[in-house]
Amino acid sequence: MRVGNLIGGCLGVFVGGGCLFSGVGMGELTLASPFTDHAVLQRQQVVPVWGSAKPGEKVTVEFATQEKSSIADSDGIWRVDLDPLKASFKPQKLKVSSFGASSIELEDVLVGEVWICSGQSNMQMDYGRVPEIQALSPSAKNLRSFTVSNTVAFTEQERCDGEWKVEHAVSAVAFSFSYFLEKAAQVPVGIIQTSWGSSSLEAWMPRDMTETVPHFKIIMDEFDADTETRERISTILKKGKSRSNQDDIFLRRQPNILYNAMMQPLAPFACRGLVWYQGERNTQSMLGMRKIPWYMRNSGMLKYGDTLKAWMQRYRQEWGQEKFEFLVVMLPGYAKNLKTKAERPDTNSWAWMRESQLKAHELPHASVVNTIDLGDITNIHPTDKLPIGKRLALLAARDSLGQDVEAQGPLLNRVEVKGDRLVVHFDHGEGLKTNDGKDPNAFWLAGDDGKWVKAIAELKGETVVLRSSQLAKPLHVRYAFAGKPTVNLINAAGLPAYPFRTDSFAP
Repeated sequence: MRVGNLIGGCLGVFVGGGCLFSGVGMGELTLASPFTDHAVLQRQQVVPVWGSAKPGEKVTVEFATQEKSSIADSDGIWRVDLDPLKASFKPQKLKVSSFGASSIELEDVLVGEVWICSGQSNMQMDYGRVPEIQALSPSAKNLRSFTVSNTVAFTEQERCDGEWKVEHAVSAVAFSFSYFLEKAAQVPVGIIQTSWGSSSLEAWMPRDMTETVPHFKIIMDEFDADTETRERISTILKKGKSRSNQDDIFLRRQPNILYNAMMQPLAPFACRGLVWYQGERNTQSMLGMRKIPWYMRNSGMLKYGDTLKAWMQRYRQEWGQEKFEFLVVMLPGYAKNLKTKAERPDTNSWAWMRESQLKAHELPHASVVNTIDLGDITNIHPTDKLPIGKRLALLAARDSLGQDVEAQGPLLNRVEVKGDRLVVHFDHGEGLKTNDGKDPNAFWLAGDDGKWVKAIAELKGETVVLRSSQLAKPLHVRYAFAGKPTVNLINAAGLPAYPFRTDSFAP
């Protein structure tokens, strides 16, 4: 990044890739944090470029063949919207200038596909912990990344700390996703990674969602009244880089304040959408809002789905994009505390969270990556992340690139009652089969009494026929509705069938 002095004024100091002016008067020309050297701009969309300047100052942005100007408002904020850009591997300069102030030139700017990757520790997991993904690194090309530093703030921030680098993302999921997306799109791919372990969905929610999400209002009212917690947060932040791991754990489990510091400064940077791998923190109870321990004050599993949808819609408002894509990573198999009941469909397992996550399908431009065949029964941080990256890229190729690819496994369409049998019909079921040549696993049946028994399952074309000698009139089905089910049902594309239940029994 090069800064030049046009007429008078002082040069700014740049910290962490963002424009942070020190020792100068108010009104110095700046660019928003996501704009640094080596940036990737989103193709085929209007591209907002914004920053600050002296109130009333005319600011001009030049990029490619475009030149657009704006007048800084009374608060010194300016914004121009570049017309949709074509993808380009050719490094270009982005120049911002104003009369009587500094000019800024960003070097080596590309145009391609840009995605935000966010969530908690399974999104944050380093690719170095996954040998299969680490092996992709030497052949990775046209990938860039911007990692937002982990911190919090009591109020929404205009800036964050981070810079674009000519290297792929550190996250195993984000890197593998971008690797296969680049292969599909044949354009540069930029990943903005903003994630922090053990954070709840509520940690990434803007405060104004208290108006639409009742339990979040309770949480924030309590947070505002908790003087001790707020003082401790302030004390930790004053430590800067010397804060401890325990300090970090305390910060990242709080509500709202991650959004303020790590997400808000990114909006409305043009991007295709957001990959969301989060939910573990919200699985510790069914309905959430437990008093002890304090960090269980969240939606819980049953309310998560509606909260997630409200959150997604709120982010679309923040970015000003109705078609802002969401790719939600379903929580994989895990049943550490239910080892002997890992296959059963009638326990308070992660199955209920997966059902909530699948509510994302009720919104347009939202998809859920099925991971029911993945995971580790005792390890909440499984290393089988490569299939997740591949499946994310397939969904992005279909949904955002418009490619004709099968990106989902079999998804329940309807269940037909035929005497003592139930016939399950699927969408995305072309070439329905099992990956081991055996009969399908993980189907359970129940009658009106809600007592679940294992089903005898048989493939019939692109349906599964279910029966049980213990049930003369089966009424309900649960498939893979367990903490860590053993599954083998896939389609011709090799993608696993989504878990489901057809009953309405309370957990």
